[in-house]
Amino acid sequence: MQKEIHRRLRALPAVHEVISRLEDETEFRPFMTNERCLPRLTHCVRQVLQSARETISQNHTDSFEEFEATLWPGLLSELFLRLTRAESSLRRVINATGVVLHTNCGRALLAPEVARFVADQGERYSNLELNIETGERGSRYAHVEELLCRLTGAEAAMVVNNNAAAVLLMMNTFAQGKEVIVSRGELVEVGGSFRIPEVLKAGGAKLVEVGATNKTWLKDYEAVIGPDTALLLKVHTSNYRVEGFTHAVSGSELVELGEKHDVPVMEDLGSGSFFDGTNLGFPPEPTIKQTVKAGLSLVSFSGDKLLGGPQAGIIVGKRVFVEKLRKNQLTRALRVDKLTLAALEGTLRLYENGGIEDIPVWRMLSVPLDKLHKVASELVMALQLNPKIFAELQEDVSQVGGGAWPTAELPTWVCAVRPKQGSIIELETFLRLGPVAILSRIHKDWVLIDVRTLLNGDSEEIVRRLGEWDR
Repeated sequence: MQKEIHRRLRALPAVHEVISRLEDETEFRPFMTNERCLPRLTHCVRQVLQSARETISQNHTDSFEEFEATLWPGLLSELFLRLTRAESSLRRVINATGVVLHTNCGRALLAPEVARFVADQGERYSNLELNIETGERGSRYAHVEELLCRLTGAEAAMVVNNNAAAVLLMMNTFAQGKEVIVSRGELVEVGGSFRIPEVLKAGGAKLVEVGATNKTWLKDYEAVIGPDTALLLKVHTSNYRVEGFTHAVSGSELVELGEKHDVPVMEDLGSGSFFDGTNLGFPPEPTIKQTVKAGLSLVSFSGDKLLGGPQAGIIVGKRVFVEKLRKNQLTRALRVDKLTLAALEGTLRLYENGGIEDIPVWRMLSVPLDKLHKVASELVMALQLNPKIFAELQEDVSQVGGGAWPTAELPTWVCAVRPKQGSIIELETFLRLGPVAILSRIHKDWVLIDVRTLLNGDSEEIVRRLGEWDR
């Protein structure tokens, strides 16, 4: 075995041999003709050869003849992939999964006019913290606070860098060293294994759990209210649903109880929405405006989920509570930058001036089924001209994603493909590892391309990439 490993290791070319061979490879010419690219090219060659050495040491089930035949194609393919990735760590991805708020792909897409506004603010000076009328220092929150108040009906508003930060800030400001009462059925775990109990603990609060996983009553909260109670907290179960024998206390009921005992009530709304999704067939969920109207002291929600803007934690509510949040020293550490504020302001103005079609997330969620059928059919017909794959039209379901409406299934049409030679795993990998990563999903021996989440030009890119399939 050791002799075989050494034999294969000796067959690996030297760094200069690889670079010399690249002169004859068309796709590598841009890297060979640009002197600034040569150091990166040499570095990537060393990485590829080291990866090959590790692979040889761990696995050599094929024959030496097969190893030799695939050596150079494998090295060149891996090198090209590394070089194209080295151009930028953040890369464009084609989302063909049908998951609209795909957390791994950046969640909500900004509207084109909002993206242009962000770019303009990024390359020029702005009045981020300048009151132009007085010439004195102003507040960065002023650019979005009035908009948020008009859209939600709240007295005041502020923004931090994400919704977990919003909850952390609220706990640290109002409940440090004191008790916060939460239903056991609302102790959720959000993305990246961050759990509400841990966020409360990090904010200095003492968690008091009430009720059961499936049922919590108002009397459960009232039974534990005491002199150390700082807050009643309601947490939206964005990532899951408990169905069947259940009961939960509403925000308005908690507000009434809080007023009775002079205890503030706050709610983490998670994927807050300005639109009522029931008109589109989604399960009933209170809108942000409805939640604020219930009289809660503070309400927090995400900016990059159903709101369709940038990652941000938005806090709205009664002015006296928002003002206390602003004075907390943590606010400086959790504040948002000018690009986030620009993206949020631009998105909020679309809500104020336009409709559901102006927000990319809601446009995808509400696209008519017959339009999806048309786009998917055209993609299938284009791919049926490819002699190396099978393509057919299939019915399927899309998902909202991002922890919003976890049980909702959106009827959709997909282009289902599979190779005539090779496996569907290889085809899915081939799509994902192309110059533009194409993310699909596998189901019942098909690679599914859900057209709901495709953008202009994506279909052509998919056809082009599958035209390069060579098995």
